[in-house]
Amino acid sequence: MGTAAVTGATGYIGGRLVPQLLRAGHTVRVLTRRAEALRDVPWRDEVTVVEGDLTDPEAARELCEGADTAYYLVHSMTSDRSFEELDERCARVLGTAASEAGVGHLVYLAGLHPDAREGQLSAHLRSRVHVGEVLESSGVPTLTLQAGLVIGSGSASFEMIRHLTDVLPVMPAPKWVMNQIQPIAVRDALHYLTRAMDIELESSVRADIGGPDVHSYAQLMKIYARTAELNEPRVIPLPVLTPWLAAQWVNLVTPIPRTLAIPLVESLQHDCVVKDKIIDDIIAPPEEGLTDYETSVRLALDKISADRVETTWAAAHPLDVPSESLPSDPDWTGRSVLVDERERLSTASPEAVFAVIEGIGGETGYFSLSRAWALRGLADKLVGGVGLGRGRRSRGELALGDTLDWWRVEELQRGRLLRLRAEMKVPGQAWLEFMVEPEGTGSRYRQRAIFFPRGLAGRAYWLGVTPFHAIIFQKMAARILADAENAGTTKDAKD
Repeated sequence: MGTAAVTGATGYIGGRLVPQLLRAGHTVRVLTRRAEALRDVPWRDEVTVVEGDLTDPEAARELCEGADTAYYLVHSMTSDRSFEELDERCARVLGTAASEAGVGHLVYLAGLHPDAREGQLSAHLRSRVHVGEVLESSGVPTLTLQAGLVIGSGSASFEMIRHLTDVLPVMPAPKWVMNQIQPIAVRDALHYLTRAMDIELESSVRADIGGPDVHSYAQLMKIYARTAELNEPRVIPLPVLTPWLAAQWVNLVTPIPRTLAIPLVESLQHDCVVKDKIIDDIIAPPEEGLTDYETSVRLALDKISADRVETTWAAAHPLDVPSESLPSDPDWTGRSVLVDERERLSTASPEAVFAVIEGIGGETGYFSLSRAWALRGLADKLVGGVGLGRGRRSRGELALGDTLDWWRVEELQRGRLLRLRAEMKVPGQAWLEFMVEPEGTGSRYRQRAIFFPRGLAGRAYWLGVTPFHAIIFQKMAARILADAENAGTTKDAKD
């Protein structure tokens, strides 16, 4: 057994790889910008956490010290032109740290792509290829696994297929929907990544990985529809839809934000199929065989139905997105802070009130003016934000770091405190906070919307939404407490 150094442990793949490495008997060290973000993952106490990011050589050195294998599972998802520079810098920092620490080999999860001579690669695909080249140039033997669309509950590729098919019975689509795609089930991608711990590499290798079948993107949507027992969509290829226009369409119709829709759409401009079987000489396929696309869809839908989604694409913290926490109240001194605060007493217990609070968002909504929330979500989508479509990883409970529509769970003290940090497009920083504590035989409920405005635009934004806050947040508080008190009354009646 060996020691694995894992980057991207809060992401979709990394969050699933770590427990598999642990089950295989390996020692695991992970890198995260905020150690507290891993507090609620079930494997937290089984790993060593290094706090820092991949632009910090010291943190990378600490991560790689004593490791046999280092995994590069991070990426910058942004439309900003600086993303290529950031990707290169992070890859160089990890490669240098791995070389200096004597790491046996690196493992990098990239994507299937055509050869550059077959067509001009998009900037995002070009950056993915370049990251592999940078890692290889470190002198540490590097296994680059080039995967097709990863299909699993919560994956961005699956969510894009799912929402496009669920929403649109007739789908005007770009001509690339007829391109050939070779998807891979997330369980098979994890098989190759986990087994990569056990290999010995003398030199760097690039190996394609994919499932057993090849389909057009239009066929992927139709197979999904049949598996989900929906009517098959009618797909109409249109040559006039450019990648940029298609990305805007995906942004509006699915939970995928524009920053992620653009690289996803760009990756579909060419046939993406496995070109060779080099991987079979390095890592044997799963004993039961590779999972076909229809089965991977069924497995994903089963997990969603059973509320057992371990990780989602939305949980990842892109390299270029800051994760600033709300300062404690005394630290607000000297800042421009705008607050909407509500406080009420309730006959319901703190546990009953918090149970309602923890169910907020997703299909439940926000207990007030659902159409107004939907319009605000659409407005956020139109300006390139995440909107309300991300939903929740789990219908029943939240965990620190979870995404919840356009919020992220920043602080969670179950039974007492829930703080959500906004990831919508606003001219400033925003939080929504719920607190509950015992008061006599009932509880005291406190709700705060907190906004740190950025310049005149921030102040104008708050002024513009204040009349709506007066209605929305008042109704939210009243409904949460009413639901908690009704639940308590129903329980008492049953008892």
